[in-house]
Amino acid sequence: MFGTHDLALFAATAFVLNVTPGVDMAFTLTTTLRHGVRGGRAAAAGICSGCVVHTLAAAFGLAALLAASSAAFSVVKWAGAAYLLWLAAGLTRRALHPPTPAVVDAAPSRQRRRSAGSDFRAGLLTNLLNPKVALFFLAFVPQFITPAAPHKTIAFLALGAVALVQSLVFLLGVVALAARLRSLTPGRRTAQWLHAAGAALFAGLALRLAALRL
Repeated sequence: MFGTHDLALFAATAFVLNVTPGVDMAFTLTTTLRHGVRGGRAAAAGICSGCVVHTLAAAFGLAALLAASSAAFSVVKWAGAAYLLWLAAGLTRRALHPPTPAVVDAAPSRQRRRSAGSDFRAGLLTNLLNPKVALFFLAFVPQFITPAAPHKTIAFLALGAVALVQSLVFLLGVVALAARLRSLTPGRRTAQWLHAAGAALFAGLALRLAALRL
């Protein structure tokens, strides 16, 4: 199809990579636990939008810059680590100073809509600032494109679409699971623990990203 080969193997491998715990899964999970299904879906949509950007960048050769330039790779890597630490700091503040129920109940619907937009943008940034995603599309996808394919860019985009659909379906499953967990664990004290756990998780992911080498 479009000059690709071993599509079943590609789909299986992409699925394994999608379900491997990482930044995208962690952000979707913690966002759903904090903001509910609406926030989780917005985060998943932002992450998948980031994957679209990575796919287009790799298909048209822009992601090759990250693989060829250690300086460019380091800039993206450190920006991503800093952003994850910023998210961890925000969760730490919420764990130490949670809003009272009265304040939460009084939040206007416009603020809730803005929160969904913020979750989308945050999901987009967590994905765009993760060089591992760019390197995945650059190094993994071309292995399943026939060398003699007349339209390699189209083949690349087709494989990227397969990985994207899988990612979206999986993240929506994470949202559904997290929403179920959220309904089973209400309460201010539980919210504090969830924020603290999310902060520790993002801090750990930031350190792991910072240790990444080209």
